[in-house]
This record gives sequence, C-alpha cells and structure tokens, in this order.
Amino acid sequence: MLEATRLKDILGQVRRMVRLSVEENKRVKEFSEIYGEAKERGFGRVFRSPTLFEDMVKCMLLCNCQWSRTLSMAEALCELQLELNCLSSAASFSVADNRNQLKGVTAESEHFTPRTPAGKESRKRARAYGCSRNVLERLAEVEEIVDEGKPDVSVAPAFSDGNEVAFRKGDIFQATTEVCEVSISAPLNPDPSEDRELSSFNQLGNFPSPKELAGLDESFLAKRCGLGYRAGRIINLAKGIVEGRIQLKELEEACSNSSLSNYDKMAEQLREIDGFGPFTCANVLMCLGYYHVIPTDSETIRHLKQVHAKTSTTSKTVQRDVEKIYGKYSPFQFLAYWSEVWHFYEGWFGKLSEMPHSQYKLITAANMRPKRMSNARS
Repeated sequence: MLEATRLKDILGQVRRMVRLSVEENKRVKEFSEIYGEAKERGFGRVFRSPTLFEDMVKCMLLCNCQWSRTLSMAEALCELQLELNCLSSAASFSVADNRNQLKGVTAESEHFTPRTPAGKESRKRARAYGCSRNVLERLAEVEEIVDEGKPDVSVAPAFSDGNEVAFRKGDIFQATTEVCEVSISAPLNPDPSEDRELSSFNQLGNFPSPKELAGLDESFLAKRCGLGYRAGRIINLAKGIVEGRIQLKELEEACSNSSLSNYDKMAEQLREIDGFGPFTCANVLMCLGYYHVIPTDSETIRHLKQVHAKTSTTSKTVQRDVEKIYGKYSPFQFLAYWSEVWHFYEGWFGKLSEMPHSQYKLITAANMRPKRMSNARS
C-alpha cells in the first residue's frame, strides 16, 4: 500500500495535470458560454504535466525545430531518467552491502552467503535494477574493493543518494572512478551481445527532475538526448531551481488567480530565465492558467492559412491576425484557438485520445495538406 505522503503527492500531480480546481471549473464554464462549439465538441481543460518544471522544459523543446524532434527529445529525457535511476539504485545497493559488511555481518553469517553462481546472480540483479549485466559486474568490482576493508579514499558515486563509498588508492582508484562516472562518459546502452531481456533501456522512465539534471555535463546531455543548444539552458534552469534562485511553488501560487493585470509581471519574471523568449513564456503562462495570449509559431501560420484562408499571414503578421480572429473570445483566446486546432487535427487523424503515442509524430503540416484534384481531361 502506498504511504500517505506518497499518495498525497500523486493526487496532487493528477489534480495539476487535469487542472482540478474551483477557479478552473469557473473558467471552463465561462469559456463554454462564450464559445459554444467547445461544449459541443466536449472540449474543456487543457492537459498539462505533473510538474511546472516539466512544462517549462517541454515548452523549451518546442522552439526552433519540427514536432517530431520535439517528441524525440522529450522521449530521450525520459529514457535518460531511467538510466540515471538505474545507476542510483545500483549504487545505493552497493552502499548498503558495504555498510553491512563493514559491521561484520558477512563474517558472522556465512550460512547466508548466496549459493547462486556469480553469472546467474548478476543476471538476477540486472533484472531487479533494469541494468545491463556488464554495468552490475563493474559495480561488483567496487563492492569487492570495499569488502577488503581498505577505506583509504572516499568518493561520492555520480548518482548515489549522497552516501560515500570507500575505495583503494593506486591503480584501482582509476578503475573505480570509471564505474562511478560511467553514465557521464557515454549513454548506458546494453551490449548488443547480451540477452535483450536484461535491458530495460528501451523503456521510458519518468521525466527527469531538476535534481537529476542539475549535475549533468552539458555536452553529455546534448549528445545523449539530441538537445543541441537547449541542453545548457535546461541545466541552467534545473540548477536555478535546485539552488533556490527559481521558486516554482511561488510562481504557481502567484498564478493561482490568473488576473490579466498580473500577466505582464509574470512574463517579465520568466523572461529573466535563460532561453525564455516570448513564445516559451506565453506557453508556460498558458500552462499556469493565462488563456488570453496565443503562442504563435509556424503551426499557427499553417492553421490560419488552411482553416481561415489567411494566405498572406507571415511571422510578422500572425499575432495581429490571431487577435482579429480570436479577440472576440477574450479572455479565452487560446482555448478557442486550441479547440479549433484540436478539432482540425481529429478531422485528419481521428480521435487523438485513441491514437497510439508512436503515431504522434504524424501530426505535421506535411500530413495535413489538402489533396489536389487533378483536372479531368476530355
């Protein structure tokens, strides 16, 4: 059974994701009265992430790239989180073993020594931690060093819970340092020669937390997740949160009553964050409950041209054009726009809630071009 605090956290995340609040209920009702099509289509709340940090990073991933790449970067971050969690679990396991052995538990309890051959044991542990076997074998080398009881050097594992593991000096020190930093130097992909069942890296973890990302090397993160220049900005955001310079809780509380008069103040505060331009700020503030500003990009231009016949719309005129079309739905311009976009997508691809996530990348302008009928020849 889940602990009460953990259950409370999960329920809080669910409430945030589906925007369950008295204030949001009021907004949905007011919007449906202004925009009747929303009620007919069953359009209500806009789904968001379990945390504001995840919303912020995903808004950054939308900038200056195609939709398919945005999806691949977000997916890669979740894969990375699984890898980091795997290493953290394995390192913590090693620390726990070390503590018991230093207390003499092993020496006094020989009958508890596993009789399973080393090869099979490593397979069992690999399944338990979701790691490839060679990673755990390297970690076992660290445990063997610790077993000898020569704590000459203390090194904090790269992804441990902060507890220290003792290592020998000399030649072994270099080898054990490599074990601790294995995920910094290269992605933890399993050896192709190993059984696929030993690897869980083809699965997804959670979205990484600020703490998990703050200590990573920028070049590693950029390469591992295909983030490019975004890697440095994401790490800076994570560091700002971990170090207390960016207070997410205060941001959310300040937006709990999303009055229009407060928007400019919040936008100015967000623009101080590295990588937060007008488009990213508008998206983040939409996630925080401000619906009167429509974040515009190339997809907005496509929509206006294809649905509203605004063939002359450009990046310079798009903001003016959306204000003309959706201004009458104030203060819910974004909700009207997004309801319309969503309805258009479903006209092409069917009900999106039933669409396999592997097909999300198909929702692109190239796949929504009107079919041109060739002129019949007599």
